[in-house]
Amino acid sequence: MNQSQNVTDYPNKNTIFMVWKFKDQTDAAAVFKKLCSLVGNLNNSYAVRRPDGRTSCVMGIGHDAWIRLGMPNPLPKELVNFEPIVGIKHTAVATFGDLHFHLRAENEAICFDMAMAISDVLRPNAECLEEVHGFRYWDGRSIIGFVDGTENPIGEEREFFAVVGDEDPAYKGGSYLFVQKYLHNMKDWKSLSTEEQEKVIGRSKMDDIEMSDEVKPSNSHSALTAITDENGDELKIVRDNMPFGNPSKGVAGTYFISYASTFSTTKRMLENMFIGNPPGNYDRILDFSTAQTGTLFFVPTLDMLDQFGE
Repeated sequence: MNQSQNVTDYPNKNTIFMVWKFKDQTDAAAVFKKLCSLVGNLNNSYAVRRPDGRTSCVMGIGHDAWIRLGMPNPLPKELVNFEPIVGIKHTAVATFGDLHFHLRAENEAICFDMAMAISDVLRPNAECLEEVHGFRYWDGRSIIGFVDGTENPIGEEREFFAVVGDEDPAYKGGSYLFVQKYLHNMKDWKSLSTEEQEKVIGRSKMDDIEMSDEVKPSNSHSALTAITDENGDELKIVRDNMPFGNPSKGVAGTYFISYASTFSTTKRMLENMFIGNPPGNYDRILDFSTAQTGTLFFVPTLDMLDQFGE
């Protein structure tokens, strides 16, 4: 029962992220049964209909929903309700979510149709807390102009860092999914020179080359999100961030999404960013990007979804 959902797929051109909360009087287990079958159907159908479209639908389950749905007990070892991480100036807020859907495709119409099919099942039974439509911006850049996800693992390393292994045998093949919706203060960001922006990120803007440790500021984003284990080996997560925006309303943001074999890896990165390393030396990007949400989910294997589905 170890066939993973599509957590290691590479970012696509179009994405829809949705967070849902079950209504109190809803038979959530019956609705979930339909969703498990639907997720499998969507993935299989588009693999046949559009084999070149790199389409995927990934469903994650929050801590409270896991219990309400009668999912296996004990729970995945690190599946908890995310708690706020409070620094001297910025806070990684915690927000609620029962289910998270990550829809990817080359064609925006496919994302839309998958979102409609999921919403048709959930709308009478749940409230949609977030719906964000992401898009590929130029050569994989965020709206602030820097390439996003350069440090992502590639090849076989993606599965190693993104998928639970033998350390939690009951959930081998699953993945911890953490999401945050960030809004950017583009006016303040654009007021910085390119050189100042590069110091905030720790990389060159045009050609995406990382600064040397001797030059890179200790409070730069790339410095604080690089973490290692007790042996000095680098720990990574699989990011699938996407930009979004509404120019007429002055809205520009990044939907941060992390797949990891343990949530503790992502949590350490967040603590470095918001609290600082050492404390007080927080990530300078937070002076321009504000976290609006923060929720942890667990992504079961496709085999588990088949087991619970109709």
